[in-house]
Amino acid sequence: MIKEKSLKELLAEFDEIVAWFDGDDLDIDAAIAKFEAGSKLADEIKKKLAESKNKIEIVKKKFNVSAMDRGEGDEKVDE
Repeated sequence: MIKEKSLKELLAEFDEIVAWFDGDDLDIDAAIAKFEAGSKLADEIKKKLAESKNKIEIVKKKFNVSAMDRGEGDEKVDE
């Protein structure tokens, strides 16, 4: 079974690619390959962030329902 990379690992790989582009030795073929790899990593990062956002929303909803069940959700908070 292939271990799925964490968001932290994906971001580290993406940072390595960005750092490579900041270097002085740019080969067009390598740049294309790095760009394609970076694009795939960006897609994976977006997916992980969306998954995390969904999990956070689920937890927030559960927390709000739980707070309302205890009568704690009735207070109005000034923003």
